Amino acid sequence: MAPTLLATRDDYEAFVDRYDTFLFDCDGVIWRGNTVIDNVPATLDMLRKRGKRLIFVTNNSATSRRDYVGKFAKLGMQAAVEEIFSSAYATAVYLRDVVGFASDKKAYVIGGSGIRNELEDVGIATVGQDDTAAISLATLGDVEPSADVGAVVFGIDYDISYRKLANAHVNLTQNPDCLFIATNDDRTLPGGKHVYPGTGALLTTLIHSTQRTPLVMGKPNTPMLDCVMQKFHLDPARSCMVGDRLDTDILFGIKGGVSTLCVLTGVADEASVLSPSAPQATYYMSSLGNLFELAQ
Repeated sequence: MAPTLLATRDDYEAFVDRYDTFLFDCDGVIWRGNTVIDNVPATLDMLRKRGKRLIFVTNNSATSRRDYVGKFAKLGMQAAVEEIFSSAYATAVYLRDVVGFASDKKAYVIGGSGIRNELEDVGIATVGQDDTAAISLATLGDVEPSADVGAVVFGIDYDISYRKLANAHVNLTQNPDCLFIATNDDRTLPGGKHVYPGTGALLTTLIHSTQRTPLVMGKPNTPMLDCVMQKFHLDPARSCMVGDRLDTDILFGIKGGVSTLCVLTGVADEASVLSPSAPQATYYMSSLGNLFELAQ
């Protein structure tokens, strides 16, 4: 069934009344980069006043949940740590609760402080953040696997380098017991005026060199879905996933058996939303901020 366009006040009213819980992606839905999308803060306030539960589910691993709370506040919105579920947090929970990650092992992290903070908050030591020295063919032999490394965790890294990739490679190829986990595999990343390479584009390098396939935590994959469902005890019939990407956000909602709303303020455009070959959203609209009309 083709997605339904929400375009009138009556459409908005019926949509909001139908659900108790709204799950939101952040980049491309709430904000683009560091710029909030018009009328979204007022929309979230309206939903809270109507007693709706808001959950923010993001594949962006660069920012910890605590830092996300700060970003929401800086952009004029409220959010609690408990309302935020990131791919970095999902990775930490998975290693601690599912794997039972050994206390004497460390995670080699390619990624930002968000991953390290979430891992360290659950008691998992991290390494890799100091691998900033220049490297050449003459010094490449200095890169050796470490018996302390029990996992390579790969997320978005704006300072990615050959040294980091080489360290991750040798740990993954020389130690078959070393886990290979990616926070997400988004092909692109919306930000500012353009769309840029995402974690998945960078991750391809290690997949190709190691011939190993990582466990991918983020949307639309099962590990993150299971974590969200278990933590929040969602009623699928009364829940809706709101996102800007068909291959992650919308597919995530479909796999979870919840309704989906695709907004056109990020990656997807109307033509891609209406393509029969794409994951089929339940609804689509130009912007989440359109629901602000219900607050007036």
